[in-house]
Amino acid sequence: MPRTKFQTLTEQMFYILLCLRQECYGMDIMDKVPAMTLGRVHVGSGTLYNLLEQFLEEGMIRETKVEGRRRSYILTQKGRETLDSEYRRLCARVDDYRSIFGEEEEI
Repeated sequence: MPRTKFQTLTEQMFYILLCLRQECYGMDIMDKVPAMTLGRVHVGSGTLYNLLEQFLEEGMIRETKVEGRRRSYILTQKGRETLDSEYRRLCARVDDYRSIFGEEEEI
């Protein structure tokens, strides 16, 4: 059975939506993601603009400004619900890990 689109998020999807808690331009997102992940996650321009278009189509974000080719976006309630769902999913994975290995386990 195929999974529903955006049922789970990739790291790039998660951090793009997280950036859009506040209004941002696309180029701002490309700078913010590596900054908030200490360089662990990067988003290329092709990936970013493809995902922004998909998020718009799904109603997870909305455009707030258009200045020529420069566009800004912000998270919608549906986008926030998607982020919240992904957060709960990730927490459940951490809980599963802890139940198997315990809190004191060193990584």
